[in-house]
Amino acid sequence: LTFPALALAADWNIDSLMRGLAKHEGGRARFVETKTIALLDKPVVSSGELNYVPPARLEKRILKPKHGIMVRDGGNLRLERGKQVFSIRLSEQPEALAFVDSLRGTLAGDKAALEKNYKLRLSGTEERWTLDLLPDDQRIAAFVVRITFGGSKNRVEWIRYLQADGDSAAMTIEALDGK
Repeated sequence: LTFPALALAADWNIDSLMRGLAKHEGGRARFVETKTIALLDKPVVSSGELNYVPPARLEKRILKPKHGIMVRDGGNLRLERGKQVFSIRLSEQPEALAFVDSLRGTLAGDKAALEKNYKLRLSGTEERWTLDLLPDDQRIAAFVVRITFGGSKNRVEWIRYLQADGDSAAMTIEALDGK
């Protein structure tokens, strides 16, 4: 490596990742999520679209295998599956808020929000990075062991969740609008 290349590598840190993510204008993406659940013989695969409008609106529209919608807008989370609709005031469910805000906080590049509940650990380079969120709060750690985001520059390309009960999920994300 030349001296300028070493200097650029030294400039890559959590703050620079968060600044890059914060500049992202949101948009639509296709996702495929594979959940491994101990009680089931085989993984559950779902797919659909994500729509993120910075800083606080995140919509997950599940198209396969069954239609469903999850919308985080401000302090509320709404879940729809068929004719069933559930609303959760996230301020009344701190564990759910921390889990949902891990995604929103990462997409928004909101380091302060992430550090309220997680220790952050970044590895890799700007071209291929991995960000681990490790719960700081025991109430959250009772549900989640680690959440890992991976991507390139200011784009999240995949997410992995490892729950305390051993269940896990992996989601790949592909931008639909070139953003």
